[in-house]
Amino acid sequence: MISRKYLYLIALAREKHFGRAAVACNVSPSTLSAAIRDLETELGVAVVERGKQFAGLTPEGRSVVEYARRMAASTESLKQELASLRDDLTGRLRLGVIPTALTAVASLTASFARRHSLVTAEVLSLATDEILARLRRFELDAGVVYVESAQVAGLSIVPVWRESHVLLTGVDGRFAGRKTVSWAEAASVPLCLLTPDMQNRKTIDAVFARVGATVAPMLETNSIVSILAHVGSGHWSSIVPRSVLEQVGTPPGVLAIELIEPSVDWATGLVTLTRDPQPPMVASLVAEAWALAETFEKSA
Repeated sequence: MISRKYLYLIALAREKHFGRAAVACNVSPSTLSAAIRDLETELGVAVVERGKQFAGLTPEGRSVVEYARRMAASTESLKQELASLRDDLTGRLRLGVIPTALTAVASLTASFARRHSLVTAEVLSLATDEILARLRRFELDAGVVYVESAQVAGLSIVPVWRESHVLLTGVDGRFAGRKTVSWAEAASVPLCLLTPDMQNRKTIDAVFARVGATVAPMLETNSIVSILAHVGSGHWSSIVPRSVLEQVGTPPGVLAIELIEPSVDWATGLVTLTRDPQPPMVASLVAEAWALAETFEKSA
């Protein structure tokens, strides 16, 4: 099993502050600092840049952290494997989800929870880059991202959802009574969109670029809930996945209009690190994702 000294170092690398790392580990700063020094003596290298405050890890320290993260992940996998042999998988499932998939992912977490009632789940709303980075640091078990974002070495993706986008706009606005709106037309109204760092925003901008439209949103946010609230105020319009509305409903006074010219959709799926064997909890989640994808395909 992994030594506490390595867990303290992982926390320090994550928190970048001795005090916060100590709080995260439920020890005093002096205890954590002493453990790091013991680790340096044991390994014969400096792992932390010395100064009055945390100044970063040495190159050797970064290598040790990567090794420690793999050890911690292997230890957790062993615990899960032993639990699964007793038919009672336990632990905490850590899932990072892009904001536009936060409603759709409930179908996956619910099916997983029904099968593994002793597992607790943590679902975090994160940008794609942060999800992939935390996966590689073993800080997440899996993520939900656009499929195209996970087409890189070391990652495995299960395509689960396909989502078209709609224009949300006021019932008394310019497009009242319309069943479809072109992307070029949508570019001409005051838009509230996700922030540029979000993958959903990048895909929307790419479609606008394809039709030769330049978009300067009047408001940007990193929250789908905030988008729905602002569109509901009557001043802004927005573009969101239809799946969001299927889960939470369309706000009062708002129309959801199909976007055409072009008609596009995007695939979203479950991304995990490519590992053989997969930790039992991750393997079970992947199996649920494949089953859910098959169900969606049959009902399409």
